[in-house]
Amino acid sequence: MVPYIRGLVAPQAHVDVPEGTVEEEYGRSGFFGRYAHLYRTEAPVGWTRIEGALKPRAYNLTRLENEHLKRSDYLRERVALLSNSDVRIIWANINTPMDCYFRNADGDEVLFVHNGSGTLQTDFGPLKYKIGDYLVIPRGTVYRLVPKTASSFLIIESFSEVRLPNKGMLGQHALFDPAVIQVPTPEAQPGPLGAGDFELKIKREGEISSVFYPFSPLNTVGWKGDLTVWQLNISDIRPVSCDRYHLPPSAHTTFVADDFVICTFLPRPLENGDPGAMKVPFYHSNIDYDEVIFYHSGEFFSRGGILPGHMTFHPQGIHHGPQRSAITRSKDVTNTIEQAVMIDTRRPLKPDRGAGMVELQDYWRSWQD
Repeated sequence: MVPYIRGLVAPQAHVDVPEGTVEEEYGRSGFFGRYAHLYRTEAPVGWTRIEGALKPRAYNLTRLENEHLKRSDYLRERVALLSNSDVRIIWANINTPMDCYFRNADGDEVLFVHNGSGTLQTDFGPLKYKIGDYLVIPRGTVYRLVPKTASSFLIIESFSEVRLPNKGMLGQHALFDPAVIQVPTPEAQPGPLGAGDFELKIKREGEISSVFYPFSPLNTVGWKGDLTVWQLNISDIRPVSCDRYHLPPSAHTTFVADDFVICTFLPRPLENGDPGAMKVPFYHSNIDYDEVIFYHSGEFFSRGGILPGHMTFHPQGIHHGPQRSAITRSKDVTNTIEQAVMIDTRRPLKPDRGAGMVELQDYWRSWQD
């Protein structure tokens, strides 16, 4: 459909925004549906106060690292942060091998390794994990974590199947060639020391049941098929970019599920080919999706005060975008060095108890610079 044009606008989105205005993208279905670009004289994040539950939020997950890392019960120490009927976002620490095995009968799990290294033992065989790994564990897979060094995970529990995105015109080898995905090979996998009974804990509808065996449940000697555990390191992801236009976050999609997506933001060149092109994310108003970003490492030039291990939550119905000072700083920046994981959800997320424990209460004030 040919867009209507009224008043003072930029002919090309995100390029040469008229002086004295800011651009807001007001759109449906993330960045894929109908849209309008609104050119305002003041930024829509220029609030002086927010009353009520709807406000941008941020969490310092490193506080959970410090509080929980000395404990070794992986299942008990999984801290729920945000959730809805499609997905649950969890933080977990572990520094000693699990003394049991675990099967999630409620959903797939994506473990993002923020810190640490070790072995993920599974029905399909073991995988050595390291910082920056995505470990995709299908629903019903038995697994056990054996850390070599103290490990911290952002866990995305999906109640539908986690899949690879359709990369469309970019082609199937864009972002990452599926051939770089690692899968396990069966081999002997040592169990908990001194185990007489081998305990398998199964989570179903949020409750844990224990099943005991006189042998290790990880006794597979071979497998075939296309359903298995995946390992993908962010160093193998090659982000797309444009020299003259700021691409929407959806261009960085890594995994998809029903009604939410997982994206990865990685170091990449910025929009250096056109002096009028935006280099920071444009203001937008989250009409159809909640947006969560976990900041893994690097320098986050689009806003100050955000450090590795922090997570932001921007709910549907309220604007967000860069700080004014970030827009000024971006003029002399040629590339970004940030590494972050974004989860966009169609249904609203609700903060769980764990989020309240580590919330940065004044985050909503950060746009006041």
